Amino acid sequence: MNRDVVLTCALTGAGDTTSKSEHVPVTPKQIAAAAIEAAKAGASAVHVHVRDIETCKGGRNPAHFNEVVERVRESGTDIVLNLTVGMGGQLQLAEQDPRLTGDATDLVPAEERFQHIEELKPEICTLDCGSMNFGEDTVVINRLMDLRWMAKRARELGVKPELEVFDMGQMQHALALIKEGLVEDPPLFQFCLDIASGAPATVEAIMAMRSMLPLGANWAAFGISRAQMPMVAQAMLLGGNCRVGLEDSLYLSKGVLATNGQLVAKAKHIIEELGGQVLCPEAARDKFKLKKQW
Repeated sequence: MNRDVVLTCALTGAGDTTSKSEHVPVTPKQIAAAAIEAAKAGASAVHVHVRDIETCKGGRNPAHFNEVVERVRESGTDIVLNLTVGMGGQLQLAEQDPRLTGDATDLVPAEERFQHIEELKPEICTLDCGSMNFGEDTVVINRLMDLRWMAKRARELGVKPELEVFDMGQMQHALALIKEGLVEDPPLFQFCLDIASGAPATVEAIMAMRSMLPLGANWAAFGISRAQMPMVAQAMLLGGNCRVGLEDSLYLSKGVLATNGQLVAKAKHIIEELGGQVLCPEAARDKFKLKKQW
């Protein structure tokens, strides 16, 4: 059991959720406000995506990341910043002829996906450690050669990669990066559960991936939708850290839409009721061996 929990809030994600809840932040100002709200509710860290302001779809504009980070830092809010590099790997294939690509295709070099990390040097950046299906016609591409490049560059910049794994095959990729010396000790893993074509949100899935971890690794796990709060308890009880947020679930309870702050507060209550505590950002930095470069 982990009694000293790093609690991350995933603020907005890239999914088609903005039409389903008015609480999902879209603009950099709204995303920064959500980060500050999560910090006040007790989160140790925030996981940051940005969105296209006109379409509300997931985006990767470095200027938007810059504005979010600038607003959070200028507010004086002390929160660990975890910025995604997951965008720029989307391949949409035409239904009748998979040789043709759809308008949602967004494939760019690793260097372009990493531009905001170069500029902002957050404490953490996420690396999705493999390719997988999303929906009926879309595949997210994460080539091992690109993961190698991003892991190496993150180490050079002093940014801790959060190795996001959706199944045991992706665990193999993450372990390869570590074996090749591209990830500084202690490595940080995030088990992403209940996403279609990935591992289910079960104790067995967590334990299977946990069994593959290198000695001394830090890890967290989260489930989406109805699995969000049960996985808070399960991850903590099995020795890991936790994540909640509107990227993963829109609801506080059945039929009740949540804010990020409310989800953090509920998760914090669960952790404390089980006999643990949520670490403050500075203690989280110490636990994960993060470098604060601002």
